[in-house]
Amino acid sequence: MKKLLLPTSIVGSLPKPAWLAPPEKLWSPWKLEGDQLIEGKQDALRISLQEQQLADLDIICDGEQTRQHFVTTFIEHLSGVDFENRKTVKIRNRYDASVPVVVGEVARQKAVFVEDAKFLRKQTNKPIKWALPGPLTMVDTLYDDHYKSREKLAWEFAKALNEEARELQDAGVDIIQFDEPAFNVFFDEVNDWGMAALERAIEGLHCQTAVHICYGYGIQANTDWKKTLGSEWRQYEEIFPKIQKSKIDVVSLECHNSNVPLDLMELVRGKKVMVGAIDVATNTIETPEEVAATLRKALEFVDAENLYPSTNCGMAPLSRDVARGKLSALSAGAEIIRKELGI
Repeated sequence: MKKLLLPTSIVGSLPKPAWLAPPEKLWSPWKLEGDQLIEGKQDALRISLQEQQLADLDIICDGEQTRQHFVTTFIEHLSGVDFENRKTVKIRNRYDASVPVVVGEVARQKAVFVEDAKFLRKQTNKPIKWALPGPLTMVDTLYDDHYKSREKLAWEFAKALNEEARELQDAGVDIIQFDEPAFNVFFDEVNDWGMAALERAIEGLHCQTAVHICYGYGIQANTDWKKTLGSEWRQYEEIFPKIQKSKIDVVSLECHNSNVPLDLMELVRGKKVMVGAIDVATNTIETPEEVAATLRKALEFVDAENLYPSTNCGMAPLSRDVARGKLSALSAGAEIIRKELGI
């Protein structure tokens, strides 16, 4: 991958067009079926690509246009999971959700996103990134009625993820990002086996790998939770030492409009850091200078060659106009810092 300084990207999702799925909501059902759905996803991916290119982003992703949900769409393609007889669980100790049930041995039967990644690869010469759910977050997004062990289930998910990641790499993906918001909640599990499971998922990869750890989409349950965290959010302090020792290349974290002490980034000094400089929990569009201010602070703790300006989290729940404005602000803010650094 060509070396870029302060390469900009989004964490994952962009809003879906209203003709593909009801907008501004998670778990939004598809409006199309069969071949029309396949074509519609590809059309939406083209739009997502154009939005990112018009905003002059440096690393391109699919905007999660090809999946209904960042975790369950991957799980849908695994054996041993029942999506019909669902259970209600509390996800990340925060909110109730109706989820599928593990009823037998889980295994990957076929490629899930590989054809979509090949399609995106053909559309752009820029570096591309693909997001997969992390093992711990997958475990926390369903009900286990088979393994009866979050650790055992995570290891099986890690094997399936590794199979998918290897094929994505072969399809031309430059960065594979694993979404692990659960890392900000279940610290003991992260340190006991969660990080090890994630390293199993990246085993044998030579493309860049990233772990995205945020405080969640800008939905009410997450914003309510943030209000209980006090004046400083120090969750990263619990898990960064383990990540620092890992083989993960890039760490993605939430910074803008958060109470995360930025000096915690010292704990992953030497890693590449995707610094969230766009708040996805508000419809207010940041100014380029606000983005630059967040990046400027981060540069106190991250070397310029390791700083990747990004969003705090995905933007699926936002309107397309708001998301478009935030993309442009991210790019413009990064350009301010490049000029200040003379690069």
